Amino acid sequence: MAILKKLNADGARKVPDHAPTDFVPAKWAGYLEQAARDRDVTAYRHFWELTVLLVLRDGLRSGDVYVPSSRRYADPASYLFTPAQWEGQREQFCQLVGKPTDARLALEACREELGAAMGDLEKVLGNRKAGTGEVRLSPAGELIIPPLSAEDIPAEAAELKEELSELLPLAPIASLLVEPDRRTGFLDCFTHAGGKQTRSPELKRNLLAVLIANATNLGLVRMAEACGISYDILAWSQEWYVREETLAAANAAVVNYHHRLPLTQVFGGGTLSSSDGQRFPVKGKSTTARAMKKYFAGQGLSTYTHVSDQHTTFGTKVIVVTRREAHYVLDEIMGNKTDLPITEHATDTHGVTLVNFALFDLVGMQLSPRIRDLGKITLYRMGPQRDVNSLWPVAGPLLTQKINMGLIEENWDDLLRLAGSIKFGHATASLIVGKLSASSRQNTLAAALKEYGALCRTVYAARYLAARPTAGGSPGS
Repeated sequence: MAILKKLNADGARKVPDHAPTDFVPAKWAGYLEQAARDRDVTAYRHFWELTVLLVLRDGLRSGDVYVPSSRRYADPASYLFTPAQWEGQREQFCQLVGKPTDARLALEACREELGAAMGDLEKVLGNRKAGTGEVRLSPAGELIIPPLSAEDIPAEAAELKEELSELLPLAPIASLLVEPDRRTGFLDCFTHAGGKQTRSPELKRNLLAVLIANATNLGLVRMAEACGISYDILAWSQEWYVREETLAAANAAVVNYHHRLPLTQVFGGGTLSSSDGQRFPVKGKSTTARAMKKYFAGQGLSTYTHVSDQHTTFGTKVIVVTRREAHYVLDEIMGNKTDLPITEHATDTHGVTLVNFALFDLVGMQLSPRIRDLGKITLYRMGPQRDVNSLWPVAGPLLTQKINMGLIEENWDDLLRLAGSIKFGHATASLIVGKLSASSRQNTLAAALKEYGALCRTVYAARYLAARPTAGGSPGS
């Protein structure tokens, strides 16, 4: 960087002969070598400068390079509890998530979990009479996972649904907010940004108009024309009362009321949630919007939404469309301000990384994703291949790679400190997950986390395959 800075300051074109090139990625090295052979000073300068900036970008993303005064690109260690802070939090955290402080005890528990899961999978794969709709091994020893067939909706259920739909009255959109407010008081969560403020009788009316204008994409100008409330009043109400924290509080009030309803328990206990992203085109200027020709004619953004098994949305986050969704899976769960007792979470393949598998387990939760091409992922073992094959002659050969147990054991306390920093809100999960996912294998903590994540994913995959329903709908075990 010092050489590049001096080149730009002096207006020089030729890269000095002593300029290093050992940092250049292999896919770019050929361009530099060709330019050097051709004695093309201009091309060499362009390629060398480009590789410097690319490596700097990757270093900032992973945390290998950091900016002391920055929040986003600070030293990754600053996102965690300091060793002194962790001393006072370790026991409380381990009791909360059910993890031992001793790495050997933790790995022994993992060995027992893997053994139980592989034992169940051995029974399923050992069934030589398995039908074409069941998980089985091919003659070549490859795992075959048939697609699940869709469940047919009984005609009686479809008729009942239609009858119930006809009974529902057509309600004005404002009524859909007025009645929930009467039951939950969610409009009271919209407080004035300046603190205590006398609430006028018309404030609720104004807030309802603002919410409808934004929810329907109508906008304040057209809403003012439609409802008779002046634009200035709507704009003032939105500016002083509608903020991210007040929206979250209002949403939590609705979710909590819904969670307490007796009928809600029919759908689920609120312990399971799922998340997925949606992309939306945007117009005008936005700090979050990015151009992506695959999805948008212009610019767009993504919203990452968390939904409970009771069909309530308890978290939504607007994210840059070019960033990976997996980095944001834990954010709304760790920041859950509702009464939902989430313990298990499901995502699609876009939300799955080894880092996420590890962190979910370390914070005392279960990640249960839908993994595309599950039969092709690498499964890991905790011992020699011959020992695994002797324990599980049929399923054992599927465990083709060995976990680096020593690396996990050496970094166990740091793994707990990392999870504790997220669990107790010292740092956001998306920031840490993004850094660790982008980090190179030379980062010891990131490498240990990915090893532990590979172990957690293997246990999950074995359990899922052993208990997976057949194509006909009956359980696999």
